Amino acid sequence: MPIDPVLTLAQWFSPAFPVGAFAYSHGLEQAIAEGDVSDPAALQAWIEDVLQFGAGRSDALFIAASFDATEPELEGIDARARAFTSSKERLMETDLLGAAFGRIAASLSGDDVSKYTYPVAVGAAARRANLPLDLTISMYLHAFTSSLVSVGQRLIPIGQTDGQQIIQTLAPLCQAIAAQGGTLDDLSSTAFASDIAAMRHETLNSRVFRT
Repeated sequence: MPIDPVLTLAQWFSPAFPVGAFAYSHGLEQAIAEGDVSDPAALQAWIEDVLQFGAGRSDALFIAASFDATEPELEGIDARARAFTSSKERLMETDLLGAAFGRIAASLSGDDVSKYTYPVAVGAAARRANLPLDLTISMYLHAFTSSLVSVGQRLIPIGQTDGQQIIQTLAPLCQAIAAQGGTLDDLSSTAFASDIAAMRHETLNSRVFRT
């Protein structure tokens, strides 16, 4: 009996899928340490900006490009994804997440995509598994949102209710970005505060997260 694509994607982006996403704050730890994000409203605004204008939107474009790519084209898409990262820490994050995702996905399906960055690995794996592209992107962004909310819950801290309200509020944005479409020609990033925080995080004296 074929597995429902929703269940496959729920497994891929579940906290139980051992990619180690819980270890990365995407620069948010630095922003919290500097007082730029200190309450639920600020956390929601920060994540919303990253989704719309930063890695959320760009990762969606890389997933879509990888989904539509031939095997030879994936190398070039991945090189572009690496070049597009804004800092050493962001490159480490997407590289190690991609490697972990690819290894586990290979153990389940036999298709090894572990040499690619995270969004490229996800796009390539989704195509090979015949999963819906929009749903793949939506659930990828939803998992990204949930991961950043968990950072806020640990460090600000905020309560479980506030965290779940943020995730629910931003869920339609995840769907909207997935439905927006676009190509790599549409790549841009204007989430400057997030990028600078990721750069500064490398020198943060006391760190809980890797990025």
